[in-house]
Amino acid sequence: MTIECPAPRHEDEVVLLGHGAGGRLTEELLDRLILPALDGERGPLEDAALLPGHRELVISTDSFVVSPLFFPGGDIGSLAVHGTVNDLAMRGARPLALTLSLIVEEGLPLAELGAVMDSLGKAAREAGVPVVTGDTKVVGRGAADRLFVNTTGVGERHEGLRPSAALARPGDAVLLSGPIGLHGTTVLSTREGLGFESDIASDTRPLHRLVAALAPLGAAVHVLRDPTRGGLAAALNEIARDSGAAVEIEESRVPVPEAVAGACDLLGLDPLVVANEGCLVAFVAAGAADRALAALRSLPEGAGAVRIGEVLPQGPGGRVTLRTLVGARRIVDMPLGEQLPRIC
Repeated sequence: MTIECPAPRHEDEVVLLGHGAGGRLTEELLDRLILPALDGERGPLEDAALLPGHRELVISTDSFVVSPLFFPGGDIGSLAVHGTVNDLAMRGARPLALTLSLIVEEGLPLAELGAVMDSLGKAAREAGVPVVTGDTKVVGRGAADRLFVNTTGVGERHEGLRPSAALARPGDAVLLSGPIGLHGTTVLSTREGLGFESDIASDTRPLHRLVAALAPLGAAVHVLRDPTRGGLAAALNEIARDSGAAVEIEESRVPVPEAVAGACDLLGLDPLVVANEGCLVAFVAAGAADRALAALRSLPEGAGAVRIGEVLPQGPGGRVTLRTLVGARRIVDMPLGEQLPRIC
C-alpha cells in the first residue's frame, strides 16, 4: 500500500508558487477552482487540445515568466516559441502558426526588449512557423517582473499519429530523446549566480522534427510528452495516472550530464524533477522500439535517444518505479510543488 502525504493546507488559502509547478499542487488548483469554473472534464490533461469541429487541428497556449530573461543557451523569446511548438508536437501535430502577446513592465530597456524579439523571430523562422497576430500591453513599475510572454499555437496532426497520455499500454518501451536536467539547472544557476552556468546550457529547442520522424510509425506511437515543469518524474506520473499504467525506468539508463548531476548533488535536487525544454518521452509498442530509436537518432536533437524503461505487464496502475543502480526499486512520486520557480 502506498501512502501519499497530503498537499499542505494553509489557513489563509492563497496561491503559492508551487501551484504553478506542474505537480500535485497544480492538479489541486485545476480540480478545485479552474476546471469546474470552465465546465472542464477531468480527463487526460494533454499538452494541447483538438480544436472542436476541426479534429485534425490542434491548439495550445502557454505563458512564459522565466527569470532571468537571458540564460546560457536561450532566452524568454526563443523559449516561448520552442515551448508552444513542442506542446503541439506532443499531440502529433506540425505547427502552422503562432500568436504572441507581451506584458512589458515600464522601465524595461528597449535594447533588452529588442534582443528578446530578435531571438523570438529567429526561433520562429528556424522552426518554420509564422507569428500571425498578437498584442502588447505595458504595465506600471512593480506590476510585472520586466517581461511576460504568451504564445498560442495551432497545428495540424500528422496522418495516423494520435498520441495521448491515456494510451500507454503494457509492454510499451519508454524512450527518452536526450539528457535531462539542463534547462532547470542552467536557469537556476544563472539567476542565483551559482557558477554552474559556465559548464551547462539550456537544452531549449523545437521538437516537432523529431515527431515528424516518428510519424511513419503511426499507431505504434502511443504517448509523447515533453518533461518541462516537474521534469521527467512529473511527465511519467501524469502518463501513468491517465493511462492506469505501471511504469518502470532504469536509473542506469537515464542520461544525466555530469555537470547537472554535480549541481543537483550540491543543491539537494533530484534530476528527475528538474525541468527540460529540449527532450521528449515516447511510449511506443515494443515491436516498434528499435525503429523509433533509429528515427529519433537520425536527427541532431535526438542523437542521444535511449530506451529508459517499459510499461510493466502487471503491477499497481498509476505508479512509476525506478530500478536503482544497486538493483533496488523505489517509487518515483509526483512532485508536490515548486523546487525551481520561474524556470519557464
